[in-house]
Order: sequence, then structure tokens, then C-alpha cells
Amino acid sequence: MAEVDFTIGHKDYTVACQEGEERLLKRAAGMLDAEAQQILGQAGRMPEPRLLLLAGLMLADRTSALEDRAVAAERELARLKANPARVEVPVVPQGVADALADLAARAEALAQKAEDSLKQG
Repeated sequence: MAEVDFTIGHKDYTVACQEGEERLLKRAAGMLDAEAQQILGQAGRMPEPRLLLLAGLMLADRTSALEDRAVAAERELARLKANPARVEVPVVPQGVADALADLAARAEALAQKAEDSLKQG
């Protein structure tokens, strides 16, 4: 069994965990310590049980808000999948496409004439 050392607030801890879970435990402890540091920065030193309780409650509040956002995003995704927005692509009538191609050819021919006359002049 592995052991992980970390600090939360103003106290050092060592906790045993399964092999391979060290990174997750350190990350969780880091999150709890960040909350504890905010509390200590605002309220100063306080008893360890109260500090851990307040830090845990702050994390639980943040987690609850994230869960609410995830549920709302999942609902929106389900709604979009059920009723996908229709995208209509306009179709250019063949006569208009032919006329535009003719105009483009004429413009290219005029440009070529202008270029040729500049080269000669």
C-alpha cells in the first residue's frame, strides 16, 4: 500500500492509498488545501476540524454548481440531438450559374487585353 504526504491549511498529513492512486489523492488534497488557504487568508488561524469542515463545504458547493451546469448541458445536448437545426443551402439556378460563368470569361478576356496593351505600350 502506498502512502501520500500532504499539507492542508497548517497541518501535515500522511494517508495510505492503493498503488496508482497517489496522483488522485494528491490532487484532491491540493484542492482541499487551496480552499483551506483561502479561509485562513480571510479568517486567520482556526481549529483544524473547523477549517476542514469549511473547506469541505466550499468544495461541496463548487461541486454542486458544476453538477448543475453538467445536467443543464446534457439537457441542451439531448434537445439539440432530438431537434437538430435545419440548415438550408440555397441552390443557384443553372441559368444564373451559366450567366455568371459567361461574365467571368468576359472579365478574364478584358483583363488579358488590358495586360497585353500595357505590355505593348
